Amino acid sequence: MMPQDAPVTSEAAVADNPAKVQNARVLARLHQLFGEDAFTDVEEPYGLLTATTTRERIHGIIAGLKQDQEIALNFLTTMCGINYPENVGKELGMIYHLHSLTQNIRLRLKIFFPVADPVVPTLTDVYLTANWMEREAYDFFGVIFTGHPNLIRILNVEDMDYHPMRKEYPLEDGTREDKTDLFFGR
Repeated sequence: MMPQDAPVTSEAAVADNPAKVQNARVLARLHQLFGEDAFTDVEEPYGLLTATTTRERIHGIIAGLKQDQEIALNFLTTMCGINYPENVGKELGMIYHLHSLTQNIRLRLKIFFPVADPVVPTLTDVYLTANWMEREAYDFFGVIFTGHPNLIRILNVEDMDYHPMRKEYPLEDGTREDKTDLFFGR
């Protein structure tokens, strides 16, 4: 076996991939700022550094990341609700995508909480763009953002008594007789 055919070590593979190098640097900074215990389920799907934290810590972490000069996550790209009804005690969640325009760093943070207690601190005091996104998450998932200046429905009618993106209803009406599997390939 020739030296150029030698297997690549994991450190060399990381060094050859700029995204992995940057993600390792960002993760080290996250641990330095907030402690290693602040983040769980750290992964890199499609090269995007993703970590889970708690709703009690999310506001402080995101505010700190915006103020930190080293990674300067100064843009909240998106914030959206998620619903996994099979995860007992963690049925609802929020996903936050942060971006540093000056450092070209992207980070995805997740939090999960029970559907019976869908309360999360607002980020409107950190990012003004959170206003609309929090109203949307409230409207569709029922997530209540404490401290939000105007938490009302944004797309659905005010008198709706349910949140349509929660997976609480079957996708099809099982009692329909006008749809046969013959015509729908099932």
